[in-house]
Amino acid sequence: MNYRGDFWFGFDPCDWGMGRRRGRGRGRHRRGRQWFGSGDMKYVILRLIKDKPMHGYEVMKALEDKTRGCYTPSPGTVYPTLQWLEDEGLVQSEDRDGKKVYSITDAGREFLEENKSSVEEIFDRIDEMIDRFVGDSMPDVNRAVGKLVAQVYRSSWQLHGDVEKRKRIAEVLEEALKELEALAT
Repeated sequence: MNYRGDFWFGFDPCDWGMGRRRGRGRGRHRRGRQWFGSGDMKYVILRLIKDKPMHGYEVMKALEDKTRGCYTPSPGTVYPTLQWLEDEGLVQSEDRDGKKVYSITDAGREFLEENKSSVEEIFDRIDEMIDRFVGDSMPDVNRAVGKLVAQVYRSSWQLHGDVEKRKRIAEVLEEALKELEALAT
């Protein structure tokens, strides 16, 4: 399931500091809590594979779905982690239709059980961040922002050559910005 469809015009809370931009190769600076701490990814990937054997791309999509599109791991994160899990004997791989599919081993299940509290804390943190940034009225705000941006660009495009009206658009946006800043204080 792709949760990005809940947002209008491609805007969502992830684009304002809570994750990665879709299609970009680099993470962004985040305010507040991080999605994953150092070493967390091995638990996350192993937990996902416990539910169902997957190849690397499926792991990336499952994690993106789990975070409602707010975080998409890079291949440079997923594949080395999968290799580490395999080297440690926590997963095993087999070639299926030209893809390397990973499944959890008994040692992997034991590892997850031994680290159950860490794994639960990671997934609780993910759920909390999703609820905080995607829950409540945020989809309404995101849709409104998307509609606003679309109208700003549509109007600006139509007003090509009318410098005064384009300046007025910028003034209206500046006024709205000041009102929003006043609400947040």
